[in-house]
Amino acid sequence: MPKLVRFYIRHTIIGFLVAAAFVAMLLWFNVANLWHLISTSDVGLLAAFLLVMFHGIVFSGVQFGISIMRMGEDDGSDGGRRDALPSLDALPVPVRETDPARR
Repeated sequence: MPKLVRFYIRHTIIGFLVAAAFVAMLLWFNVANLWHLISTSDVGLLAAFLLVMFHGIVFSGVQFGISIMRMGEDDGSDGGRRDALPSLDALPVPVRETDPARR
């Protein structure tokens, strides 16, 4: 299996594990009364599964994005000299008065 595919799978699994921990904390601390809603509903397991699945999609994407961004190498430069922005001076604009009857 190519290294990039292994890299993607590894960080996707990490993201799903973080999402599962996040949903577990949401339920443990009963945020917005979620534990009560899930434990007393007949479709509570489906709701919990969907919470983990959708959070897993988001968290795995973020995890993979962060891991890709951190792979970049620092070129060592602190940036270049920044020139001052040119100032915009107000210029007078001549205005002709028109005769309203000519319109």
